[in-house]
Amino acid sequence: MKSSTRSPGARNSVLAAALALAGLAAQPAAAEERAKDLFGAEKLPTAAAAQSFGFYSKGCFSGGVAIPMDGPTWQVMRPSRNRRWGHPALIALIERLSRDAVADGWPGLLIGDIAQPRGGPMLTGHASHQIGLDADIWLTPMPDRTMSRARRETMSATLMVDDKTHLVKDALWTPRHTALLKRAASYPQVERILVNPGIKKKLCDTVKGDRSWLRKIRPFWGHDYHFHMRIGCQPGSPNCKAQEATPDDDGCGKPLAWWFTQEPWRPNKNPDAPKARDLMTMANLPKECRAVLDAPGPASAEAATYHGDTVPIAVAPAPVPETPSLPAVTASSTAGLPSALNAFTATPEVGVPVPRPRPPAK
Repeated sequence: MKSSTRSPGARNSVLAAALALAGLAAQPAAAEERAKDLFGAEKLPTAAAAQSFGFYSKGCFSGGVAIPMDGPTWQVMRPSRNRRWGHPALIALIERLSRDAVADGWPGLLIGDIAQPRGGPMLTGHASHQIGLDADIWLTPMPDRTMSRARRETMSATLMVDDKTHLVKDALWTPRHTALLKRAASYPQVERILVNPGIKKKLCDTVKGDRSWLRKIRPFWGHDYHFHMRIGCQPGSPNCKAQEATPDDDGCGKPLAWWFTQEPWRPNKNPDAPKARDLMTMANLPKECRAVLDAPGPASAEAATYHGDTVPIAVAPAPVPETPSLPAVTASSTAGLPSALNAFTATPEVGVPVPRPRPPAK
């Protein structure tokens, strides 16, 4: 038999080329794992005092609690996502909103995404919802029966806005929708409520009398089947980065008119550009988030589920080691992200809103 005359180096080169062609070439061992994969793998919160670290779109939180899957005035949707967790103050406020809304004539809340058990970047979807202070509430009334888990996973929400005119579908909008948003905006803890621009315009055109609460209603892409309720940084969270306050006016003037020009709806010139959550590593998050990932959790989800006005014992405030303070945001601290993504560290001060990355065309 004729022996091979190839050298070991040549054989290795051929093997490497074959692996590369097959898409099996090894990744660098030093590649840092994405933060969304680490936080998305956590099934339970930390058993620690409630604290938010960082900004709404770049952070994490400890001491989270879950809203029960069912309540007398709410039901949780898409339970397989395991995103019914939040800061205890937010969970308590959602339950209060559900009760107050029923008293106002709304049948009950369908609750969408709140946060992952320890926050952080999500595997899919939102850029925010990372520090336990954001919640999505459907604009579809709760049915008069307890839905099955399968139904909660597959039920479609009601789209309230025409995607061609960007205006509310008048046949679907009712005074109860307005009352629900007004009730949510009435709480001092709530700093912002994000809605589709068409919904904001409907409110601007129809709300009479007291319009002061409209300043909290902020237009943004999407949000045509739900509203996004955001509360401010809570006591006990010194390393939570607050968002810029909303303007004092009702927001029904020039900034809203911008949304009804062609500019906001032009196709995304770079729809395949990676999202911030797809690039963030632990180095991009507050240093406390590493401790949040490593902290022990409660025995079960039920042990950290919020019932009424009592905080579950698994997450009751307890002595915890001091964590380092959150460093100030500097150019070097955001160097790990493309410049276009550094805007997530703060809310820019703008008059007429500057376009942010648009969702890809469907």
